[in-house]
Amino acid sequence: MVFDQPARRRSPLPLIIAVVLGLVAVIGVYLFLKPSDGTTEADKPPVKREGCVGLTVAASSEKSALLTQMAGAYAAADRRFDGRCADVTVVSKASGGALDALATGWEPTRDGGAVPQVWTPAASSWVALLRQRTTQADRPDLVPAGPLPSIAQTPLVLAMPKPMAEALGWPTKQVGWTDVLNLTKDPNGWASKGHPEWGRFKLGKTNPHFSTSGLNATIGAYFAATGRANDLTLADVAKPSVVSFVKGVEQGVVHYGDTTLTFLSNLAEADARGQGMSYVSAVAVEEKSVYDYNQGNPTGDPALAGKGRKPTVPLVAIYPREGTLLSDNPYVVLTSATEEQKAAAADFLAFLREPAQQNAFKDFAFRGHDGSAGAAISTANGLLPEAKFAVVNPPASPVVAKVLEGWDAQRKRARVLLVLDTSGSMEELTSGGTTKLELAKKAALQAIGMFARDDQVGLWAFSTPRSGQTQPYRELAPMGDVGANGAALRSAIQGLAPEGGTALYASTRAAQAKMAAEFAPDRINAVVVLTDGRNEYPPDNDLPGLLGAIDASHAENVVRVFTIAYGEQADLETLQSIAKSSRAAAYDARDPASIDKVLVAVLSNF
Repeated sequence: MVFDQPARRRSPLPLIIAVVLGLVAVIGVYLFLKPSDGTTEADKPPVKREGCVGLTVAASSEKSALLTQMAGAYAAADRRFDGRCADVTVVSKASGGALDALATGWEPTRDGGAVPQVWTPAASSWVALLRQRTTQADRPDLVPAGPLPSIAQTPLVLAMPKPMAEALGWPTKQVGWTDVLNLTKDPNGWASKGHPEWGRFKLGKTNPHFSTSGLNATIGAYFAATGRANDLTLADVAKPSVVSFVKGVEQGVVHYGDTTLTFLSNLAEADARGQGMSYVSAVAVEEKSVYDYNQGNPTGDPALAGKGRKPTVPLVAIYPREGTLLSDNPYVVLTSATEEQKAAAADFLAFLREPAQQNAFKDFAFRGHDGSAGAAISTANGLLPEAKFAVVNPPASPVVAKVLEGWDAQRKRARVLLVLDTSGSMEELTSGGTTKLELAKKAALQAIGMFARDDQVGLWAFSTPRSGQTQPYRELAPMGDVGANGAALRSAIQGLAPEGGTALYASTRAAQAKMAAEFAPDRINAVVVLTDGRNEYPPDNDLPGLLGAIDASHAENVVRVFTIAYGEQADLETLQSIAKSSRAAAYDARDPASIDKVLVAVLSNF
């Protein structure tokens, strides 16, 4: 491993959108859904030892399972500090979600676990943001002064199917964001590289307001546009040539999202069907995610290591020649911890940085806290241990604020049809005493405000045919710009009323077909289906036919169907199948009270 790293980090990051859904809990290797509380189902209550100090660690998703194993090893070693022992509990929480929880005052019920004394997000940028947020809110500073120790590192890379990377000259030729832009803009797409069968260049990239990889990729594209290696300025960000570069990159995006697991799971599923070249041409992820995917473990869960199917078409890591950003996994002992908890945290940190644990990180393709690579960083695993790449420091907070503001303006616009279940079961009361439909309506009204004014949104409702109707679905608000159509959308949502059964298949089929017929190539085209039940419409009970109709395997113009399982009776397995067939994602809102957070996560795709 060879890379150039500046000696001093800047204090990065501005105010980022606060509401972040928590993490993904994966059911099997290729299916996934997102629990609303931000914790993984693998989290289990620790075994408490009498007299030991309790220590809760909030960790980012890509390393939480590994840290959970290390916490078990720490307890088994029966280590002592000042004559005391510690029981460590690891809570899996997305970096952005943990930031929001800490900045507003962590509440165990709301935020998915006990109040942590240690926070280890994916990157130090989130820590700088926490400092900024608490200062602005006149709340106590939770971050201690001075440099923060790292427990592991992993750089951002562009993961590409190996044949595509080789067509660009990998591994001998350096590739970067400029190549992404040129291929995106080229009307011939991959035909310009001798491969017309691959279609246009398609980029997978998460939403920078939610995801570390999305944030780092966005900052990296700005640096690439300026040609700078450091010291990005406000004037640079505002240059028309820079704006044009970044907007051009964004036009290649297939969709966004709050986690790279969406892309990796869909890619793994496509590969299993012999279509590993059809979904995306590249996806911005951390280096270790390339290793995990190639091992047949796109979730990165150590418990699943060696149990999944390795892909037929592996991914390889492109280290952008313009420079890349580093996820340094800082270890933050919060100032709210007691003195004995701080002592316990210091001992656990010392344990994590010992050779045995550092080697465990390296076994799963993290680099060590000092940046050193292990045997997993190998060409055989799609990685380049001797790659020379410049590590770009995030710019100062005002500049990153401008970067995010610029991304909001330059991101690829969306064209989304909301399809809401209004069957009679939506009238059932939730634990809070409100009907499921009223909760869904409230969340949908809030969601409309999250779209940009020039995003296009329409609304359908479905149940079974009502009196005088021949179809089970009804257009309540036509597709149109939110700026002009917002009032009609809100009025239609407020007027929703429950009645009838659930015509899930017919309504989903019709919605996707309508969007496909009116496909807008310069937008993310998608359907969002929310339902609390299973199909109850005998005239269309053909699930295989529906899955075939929306199959994105061979379609160049893809309309993705994102599904939401709402309430305990929702047909989650079917909704997963629908989302998977269209290369989208299924979301879990079986606790109806979580629907506002779930809709935020769904809309992060646009």
